[in-house]
Amino acid sequence: MTPLERAFREERAQVVATLARRLGDLQLAEDAVSEAFAAAAATWPSAGVPDRPGAWLTTTAWRKALDAVRRDRSTPGTVDIPVPAAPEPGLHEEDALLQLVLICCHPALAIEARVALTLRHVAGLSVAEIAAGFLVPEETMAKRLVRARTKIRQNAISFELPGTEGLAERVSSVQAVLYLVFTEGHLASGSGPAVRSDLCEEAIWLARQLHRLLPDDVETTGLLALMLLQHSRADARHDDAGHLVSFAEQDRSRWDLAAVAEARALLATTGRGPVGPYQVQAAIAALHAAATRADHVNWPRIADLYGLLHRLAPSPVVTVNRAVAVGRADGPRAALALLAPVLAEGRLDGYPPLHAAYADLLERAGQHEDAVAAWRRAAESARNPAEQAALARRAADR
Repeated sequence: MTPLERAFREERAQVVATLARRLGDLQLAEDAVSEAFAAAAATWPSAGVPDRPGAWLTTTAWRKALDAVRRDRSTPGTVDIPVPAAPEPGLHEEDALLQLVLICCHPALAIEARVALTLRHVAGLSVAEIAAGFLVPEETMAKRLVRARTKIRQNAISFELPGTEGLAERVSSVQAVLYLVFTEGHLASGSGPAVRSDLCEEAIWLARQLHRLLPDDVETTGLLALMLLQHSRADARHDDAGHLVSFAEQDRSRWDLAAVAEARALLATTGRGPVGPYQVQAAIAALHAAATRADHVNWPRIADLYGLLHRLAPSPVVTVNRAVAVGRADGPRAALALLAPVLAEGRLDGYPPLHAAYADLLERAGQHEDAVAAWRRAAESARNPAEQAALARRAADR
């Protein structure tokens, strides 16, 4: 990694945050920082890398922003724009970075806008990269970003940190956005590769930044641990041909044991706070990671944890996952009884894991013809070709 690349990864978000907070204008801050990095690319190779790259970038970006403000002032018919106080050279305002994350994930914005803003302004992905990640045209993503920034400005959403109660609500929104980015990478919804490690890694990086800013928030810690545990199996989740490999058939020597160890260490720090859904999901993932063989999974304990998760954050998806665990712990009949209301309700008709879970339970209950039909239904519901092919193979093998 070159010094410029390292500065982009380690300093860019902080510099954007500092300028956005001072300027009250996210796009102006982003444009100024982009110009500062362009200046660094032109001058650092000959002049040398500054001792404090973040300080250099902050000062340069601030000058670029002031130049833009002065140009706007000189344009006939424009409103006079006040010039805010300059940040101290290289000042790293930690709460400014937190506020940037909170602004990008503000509950007043649509969830698609929150994802786009976070990936653009905090993670630093290009519009083209974000569009490719979520399978929309670049022009569509660019318009989405413009609308989101316009809404922030028109609604006068504050760049200052909210109070304690408001902060809790906003952090919950941030966590939801980061996990949405991660889950899209963990099993992509579109026609590309089933596993998008780039999106998973961006989500983990963002979760690390949030955890660094809020180290005592136990749910943020749980979220980071959950992502690390789930992503630790990334290399084992597909073969060389791109086919998905089921959990039971994965080569455990390909799991990232360092990530598992880090996640366990994180979870060990969460005992002092109230238990939340991300912590429970991370504990479940840790039990999966602890199994050296597929038949060594502690299903009774996992079923108990899903029962706790159902009490904390009830949803049909939690019920599906709970049924899978109960099916392994107590037998398929008990699990089928849990699934029956979800199947009858119909809200998850297009959710492949529901039909896959149902098929597996029917199969183990001896209802083989019904199981084949359920496997086929699962394959028909899948949006990713690799997932669809894996489920279709299950149907064909029966």
